[in-house]
Amino acid sequence: MATKKTNVTYIGTGRRKTSVARVFMTPGKGNITVNGKTLEEYLPLETLIMVVKSPLELTGTLGQFDIKINVQGGGYTGQAGAMRHGVARALLEASADYRPALKAAGFLTRDPRAKERKKYGLKAARRAPQFSKR
Repeated sequence: MATKKTNVTYIGTGRRKTSVARVFMTPGKGNITVNGKTLEEYLPLETLIMVVKSPLELTGTLGQFDIKINVQGGGYTGQAGAMRHGVARALLEASADYRPALKAAGFLTRDPRAKERKKYGLKAARRAPQFSKR
């Protein structure tokens, strides 16, 4: 006799710039907690909250999962991008049917852009010292 698992946890890891987000998704009422705070408490801007919720809205699963996120490194924007990446990966673990929609929206691709390193002889990555003729 097969028993159905009630407390299944789907895990996704998201990364963006220097931020890393570990996402734990369980079936529930739609509560999202980030580092022990609610999503609205943690992120200062409404646009960043929309970024994190976008994979859930796309797949139509906004009120179906309780999500616990541990995020560290970087700033708010990088962390929001990492959380979105992690939520998308956790949704993919929940059901493979979401893959075409998430992939088309670009939520499964890790954004490779990061800060370029400073080079010697320059003031920044590409900023040269001021030139003076005399």
